[in-house]
Amino acid sequence: MYRKTALIKRILMGMALLVCIVIVLFLIRSAMFSPDKQAVAVVEEFYRFEQEGEFSASWQLFHSNMKERFSKGSYIQDRAHVFMNHFGVDTFEFSLSEPEQVKQWKMSKTAPAMKNVYKILVTQTYKGKYGNFDLEQEVFAVKEKEKWRVVWDYNQ
Repeated sequence: MYRKTALIKRILMGMALLVCIVIVLFLIRSAMFSPDKQAVAVVEEFYRFEQEGEFSASWQLFHSNMKERFSKGSYIQDRAHVFMNHFGVDTFEFSLSEPEQVKQWKMSKTAPAMKNVYKILVTQTYKGKYGNFDLEQEVFAVKEKEKWRVVWDYNQ
């Protein structure tokens, strides 16, 4: 009888431990893959590419509406020309604010409304031949076809 009770206790303790492990894994997964974390991750990836001068890779992270505004070739040429040549810098540092969820937002007055958007303030710090300066821009992350994409604001 004592052996049976001890066995039942071990089985119950094992099940309780298994349930705790599953709950912890679920909480970790939820924290790592939450929409706000994914939104921040795509914006961070975009600006890391920009920082490295990988403008082709950053362009790939644009929402389709942004890709309609810039052809890939002109985007690559313009970004390199303006930031690297005019500002006289090789790279920049950047920081991101905490994401702010926006229920509905439009890229421009004539653009369709986008839902479940995250707004993130990006601060780029340049140190170049014309001195040091910060460039701040509100950047938006939107899920398009199951992938998070970057959108800029063109509202007046």
